[in-house]
Amino acid sequence: MVIAAHPDDADFGPAATAARWIDAGSVGWLVCCTSGDQGGEDPDADPLELGQLREREQRAAAEIVGYAGVSFLHQPDGGLVNDLALRELLVREIRTFRPDAVLAQDPEVVIYPGGGINHTDHRAAGLAAIDAVYPAARNPMAFPALARGGLAAHRVRRLYLFWTRAPTAWVDVSATIGRKSAALRAHASQIHEPDKLDARIAEWAAEDGARIGTAAAEDFKVVVIDEDEEEAATVEA
Repeated sequence: MVIAAHPDDADFGPAATAARWIDAGSVGWLVCCTSGDQGGEDPDADPLELGQLREREQRAAAEIVGYAGVSFLHQPDGGLVNDLALRELLVREIRTFRPDAVLAQDPEVVIYPGGGINHTDHRAAGLAAIDAVYPAARNPMAFPALARGGLAAHRVRRLYLFWTRAPTAWVDVSATIGRKSAALRAHASQIHEPDKLDARIAEWAAEDGARIGTAAAEDFKVVVIDEDEEEAATVEA
């Protein structure tokens, strides 16, 4: 499960990794906390129409990546807050889909190397995803109405945090980096020079790929929450 703040975040983020894992037999689901209704330059534009457009673009991009589906939580773009209401929505998604791994934005990043600022919604979405994974989704007594409705507690085993300053793992995406670029092209309201973006995506992926000796890669900060018995035995040995 990929949890992101806005439409197109997941495609700028771990789309190539998601595509590779889906090709290998995993099932993926995308959750967008907002519909990106502030993602424009015209102050007179109708935010509801823009949000609907961006949802259509994200669904098209999700089909390219290979996700089984997309959920939009319709939270306020530009005003996303890691509060109890958002965490309950995310716990509902996690307990419904029951993922082994959740991919989310790294909330620790405020200023990027070189001076870029991480959007406040990105940080809120990342922290809410972490808090929903642990402890809320796995706590049978958290959000009891969900449990009474049939959504039992679920233990996510891994967190993969993207757009991080401190990566601990790299995924070879040489075979799927083209799907990432194709997915981004689906966001026509946001991507105005797709050829230039393709070149930047290839450059960034090549830089990460050089870390592990591949043509292209994506990097993550990986948080291991649960180890299965076989993995624990291997570590102990």
